Amino acid sequence: MCGIAGFYHKDKDYETEQEHYRSILTRMHQKLWRRGPDEAGIYLTRHCGLAHSRLSVIDLEGGHQPMTRTVSGRTCSIAYNGELYNGKELKKLLQERGWSFTTTCDTEVILLGFLEFGPEFVRQLNGIFAFAIYDSREESLYLFRDPMGVKPLFYTECEGEIIFGSELKGILVHPLAKAEIDRKGLNEIFGIGPARSTGCGVFKGFYEVCPGEYLVCSREQRLQRNIYWRLESHPHEDSYEKTVEKVSELVQDSVRRQMVSDVPICTFLSGGVDSSLVSAICGAELKKQGRKLATFSFDFLDNQKNFKANAFQPSQDRPYVEKMVTYIGSNHTFLECDNKNQIRMLYESVKAHDLPSMADVDSSMLYFCSQVSQNYKVTLTGECADEIFGGYPWFHKKECLEAELFPWTMDLSPRKELLLDEFLESLNMDEYVKDAYQRSVAETPKCEEDTPREARRREISYLNMKWFMQTLLNRMDRTSMYSGLEARVPFADTRIVQYVWNVPWEMKAKDGVVKHLLRESGRGLLPEEILFRRKSPYPKTYDPQYENLLKGMVREMILEGEAPVLQFIDKKKMEQFLRQPSDYGRPWYGQLMAGPQMLAYLLQINEWMKEYQIKVVGL
Repeated sequence: MCGIAGFYHKDKDYETEQEHYRSILTRMHQKLWRRGPDEAGIYLTRHCGLAHSRLSVIDLEGGHQPMTRTVSGRTCSIAYNGELYNGKELKKLLQERGWSFTTTCDTEVILLGFLEFGPEFVRQLNGIFAFAIYDSREESLYLFRDPMGVKPLFYTECEGEIIFGSELKGILVHPLAKAEIDRKGLNEIFGIGPARSTGCGVFKGFYEVCPGEYLVCSREQRLQRNIYWRLESHPHEDSYEKTVEKVSELVQDSVRRQMVSDVPICTFLSGGVDSSLVSAICGAELKKQGRKLATFSFDFLDNQKNFKANAFQPSQDRPYVEKMVTYIGSNHTFLECDNKNQIRMLYESVKAHDLPSMADVDSSMLYFCSQVSQNYKVTLTGECADEIFGGYPWFHKKECLEAELFPWTMDLSPRKELLLDEFLESLNMDEYVKDAYQRSVAETPKCEEDTPREARRREISYLNMKWFMQTLLNRMDRTSMYSGLEARVPFADTRIVQYVWNVPWEMKAKDGVVKHLLRESGRGLLPEEILFRRKSPYPKTYDPQYENLLKGMVREMILEGEAPVLQFIDKKKMEQFLRQPSDYGRPWYGQLMAGPQMLAYLLQINEWMKEYQIKVVGL
């Protein structure tokens, strides 16, 4: 994977001040060096500049970027972040149409495909990607993002100049970009965060290219949005047996395709059905080549002493991980995070995201990825299966199905509990969140044949893929790429997503078994006790000392008196909150973020405002 950035202005001539604009491009790719520490490059022409930082995974010698090709007087240049999983097929197609290749990398496939077919070539790509192409003949810039939004791509417009980057930090280094936040951004942080509305960049005037879309910046039109992929609803025609067979084929094919790499790969293995399926398929493929798969699992130091089983986390992972390691014969590493690293990475994760994130759920993953990246550049994960196959409690609970709120944040009161009354009044948080929810529900692709119950299940599925899954994909991208580790997500293959989208709930959860369809599709690949293990999400620490450390940090922040987040917080409410015992059974986001995570999130907001010197405007 890589980091990309750049700028475009239809009327400016960057070549008249080459040194100045090349310096900006250099600073942009330097800000993104963690995404691509192996190599960097810039490209500057009259109306456009491209910057690239590279993580070498395919064609280590020949994949230099930005890459430029000139054909019949037409010059096109690309800065690309991603991986193609059908690159060989597309390369063959282009060769049959007369194109010759000088490298073996995906970048050249996409660039020549664009030259042959134009921007609609993106419809033929199977992969995870965000890339920019500048067409000098048309004097147009194209910004593309993959269908599921696995790879990020932000942009803003300042004085007619389009500035873009894989991460917000790559844009903010540009002298025209400003780190400001208004009422909309504050509602995103306090009312919706750590999720984000689709296309929202939180900073004032900042946006993100939406999944399945590409933008065209041209002389004729400032910014034109084009949708090239979206979910389609229609009746499911296959029998249950055929559906199981089809899902099994798609999952296995997706995993095998995503093993493509010129460097060694590994997998994350939690002992749950999702990561175990991915690891088992990878292990079997490598075994055919006489190689052993490397696997990694994550937990917290002394968690076996502090762990408290609950409805969300019924069991610890380690016993199941050990069973899977024996079953597939992998070289396994058990990684543990202690309080010191958990706290240290809390602020590092702000720098990784350029935003407040999922508190310790994020900071611990950041630490684990930093350890894995010491020996590997590519890993495969089990992310997205719960959103696609219906693994979360809110797919099943009556109150979630009947509520007119995001099912992972059904009660906004914990979010308001520590905020100043006048600040809450200015936000109008309830209306903002309700509007975001209603807009998403209205977008759900409808199927006329659905019963009211099935239609509601479809809405819940759409909300999960549009919101919750995107939050976890953001987390996985930022925490892995911060250490130059490329995390791949086989379950986010559009073929799987589109097919399962139309499978009725009675097949997905047959006989009332959560993710029954996925489990049945894995028969013969996993032991029975792994296939039907009850879901237990990503681990969290239950060490009371961690919470005490957080409380001490918050009290220190309040005493300091100049912390920027204090302009939003009621100190009396906070002191009362710090004195009462934490309610781990009352999450304010998802399943894992309760009282301690609220404290950590506020600390992250404060660090974010300090680190980026954010100015609050329009309140």
